[in-house]
Amino acid sequence: MMDGIEDENEIINGENKKTGRSETVDLTDNSLLVDISDALSEKDKVKFTVHTKTTLPDFKKTDFTVVRQHEEFVWLHDRFEENEEYAGFIIPPVPPRPDFDSSRDKLQKLGEGEGTMTKEEFNKMKQELEAEYLATFKKTVAMHEIFLTRLAQHPVFRRDKIFHVFLEYEKDLTVRSKNKKEVFESLMKSLSKSTDEFLLSATVKDVNDFFEQEKNFVIDFHAHLKEATEKSDRMTKKHKDVADSFIKISSCLLQLATHEHRDLEKFLTKVAETFEKARKVEGRVASDEDLKLSDVLRYYMNDSFAVKRLL
Repeated sequence: MMDGIEDENEIINGENKKTGRSETVDLTDNSLLVDISDALSEKDKVKFTVHTKTTLPDFKKTDFTVVRQHEEFVWLHDRFEENEEYAGFIIPPVPPRPDFDSSRDKLQKLGEGEGTMTKEEFNKMKQELEAEYLATFKKTVAMHEIFLTRLAQHPVFRRDKIFHVFLEYEKDLTVRSKNKKEVFESLMKSLSKSTDEFLLSATVKDVNDFFEQEKNFVIDFHAHLKEATEKSDRMTKKHKDVADSFIKISSCLLQLATHEHRDLEKFLTKVAETFEKARKVEGRVASDEDLKLSDVLRYYMNDSFAVKRLL
């Protein structure tokens, strides 16, 4: 869904002109291939196994593997974003932080409430939560792989020395997350920059019409994508809630069938099976919407945010 990278254009004197830095990506170029071949989820982190195959002479080997954590992906993204040589390029958005706390909390609550539900209902709920956890894990791995793939496919970013270190250096990069002081300083710097830009735009009268139109379009486009993503997430959650409700209804009907008259037993069992089939359908719909709609919208929302920051 995200194989291609658009040509990058530099805006000069109010005109959209292609420069020497604007190149078309050749998707058939296999000189640098990067993928995440494996991933290990631990309690507070995920370790990604980054596998690289290349024919470029800049690397010491043609096939090699390293282990990286999410913080190191963030570090790599920040190195690109802070490099003045890449001013005017759209930096691929950093992959989202792995978040399995919600699934873990649900599994823990399910274990605590095991005595209040039937064995069948408990097993079904457990299967649903395990499937949800697995889907989240696979999605996290995919987003980190896409980030590296876009860098590897880019005609300029693929030659970056820091990127090569990330792919090739076998030891830990000893990257850490920002502490509270650094986060606060970064926030203040961002607010200060935003204020300066606002004051500048308010005082400078020489406005470039083309640039303003492009900027306003991206701002509106990003806002619509953000709204669509939020609505899609809510819709997916409702489908999951309906699927969970069907589990309880099906379980109750099966319990009722064992206590009622024999003539009703067959009917109630059939109805319970119908709700079980409906649960599977709702669960599949929720997964498809999450993967094929919500994730796509979220990806382009993050991409448009990167364009917005560039403008």
